[in-house]
Amino acid sequence: MAASGKTKEKDPVDIVQQNAIHVETIMKERRSQKLYTQFSVNPLKKMHLLTDKPMSWKMHEEVEEDPGFLKAIHSANLEPTKKYTHPMTEAQEIGWISTPLIVSDRTDRRLNFPRQNSEITKYMDAAWRLKEQTENLG
Repeated sequence: MAASGKTKEKDPVDIVQQNAIHVETIMKERRSQKLYTQFSVNPLKKMHLLTDKPMSWKMHEEVEEDPGFLKAIHSANLEPTKKYTHPMTEAQEIGWISTPLIVSDRTDRRLNFPRQNSEITKYMDAAWRLKEQTENLG
């Protein structure tokens, strides 16, 4: 194709068709747009406050705290079990009820297996402590 030297010529630009496409695009955009006039800070996002320059001599005016904003921030930082009455997702169902089913009794040998040391474990504990002490000194 390139060897023959012939190229396809494009159709001339039709302004009426371009305008119709432009009008249709704008109509589609306007259908999906919504005008927001009330803005607020997202309480779920962590806020980072910036300090002033250290050599600034401006006096800072005291700003009153908004109790509604503070309540929203504190409620956003709560655990899910305190925020909601029931789990919102399947993953939250695991561990949602965290109270133990039975009272823990440390004297019951059937359910309690305390750590027991043998001669080998006592020796290795002493060896690890000695190794940590030598690494801290050196």
